[in-house]
Amino acid sequence: MGTRILAIEDDERIRTAVRLALEDEGWDVSEAANGQEAFDAFSDTPADVVLIDIMLPDIDGFEVCRTLRRTSDVPIIMVTARADTHDVVAGLEAGADDYLTKPFAPKELSARIRALLRRVRTTDSTMTDMRFGQLEIMPEQGAVTINGEEAHLTKTEFRLLVELATNSGKVLSREVLLERVWDLGYFGDGRLVDVHIRRLRTKIESDPANPRYVVTVRGLGYKLQA
Repeated sequence: MGTRILAIEDDERIRTAVRLALEDEGWDVSEAANGQEAFDAFSDTPADVVLIDIMLPDIDGFEVCRTLRRTSDVPIIMVTARADTHDVVAGLEAGADDYLTKPFAPKELSARIRALLRRVRTTDSTMTDMRFGQLEIMPEQGAVTINGEEAHLTKTEFRLLVELATNSGKVLSREVLLERVWDLGYFGDGRLVDVHIRRLRTKIESDPANPRYVVTVRGLGYKLQA
């Protein structure tokens, strides 16, 4: 079974162009023109990666993303016609792993999808469990508990936490985290890191505004403290 991509886009021309470009990469692509079609398609055949256009005719892309996130940690790329902070941050806060701004080149889309799939499929079975106070990280099982309760993280949030944990006490810059977690390096957007850190804190910190574990080092980046 090949990699399955679900492309949610109301503009038929763009949707067709995306499908053809991805099929040229050898991927199996299904399409949806609106939110309800997307939910039906994902329910019938869950995808490996989902592309969601923000401007949809029935349910906006933010809500589609939030709805999928309630039941799945599938990698999601939000597609926006604007690169302004509001749309980008709102898409990431809704649960997206990455974003693309229209117009985009097919090769850029393919590169983002491959990067997502590498992150999903790469696990290090040699890593041992790590504990920081009441926070326990189990890389081999892909699980995290806080105060004995499981924290439900997306794949990207989990990789971000593991990267910080394996470098406990060290400050990691946004650029380093973009390279190691998103495979984007200096060509990435620091907002990806900032929003995912905020989302991560809401799941593992008792007071996200005053974090105990994942702290900000102003002007330098983030670190996980024991």
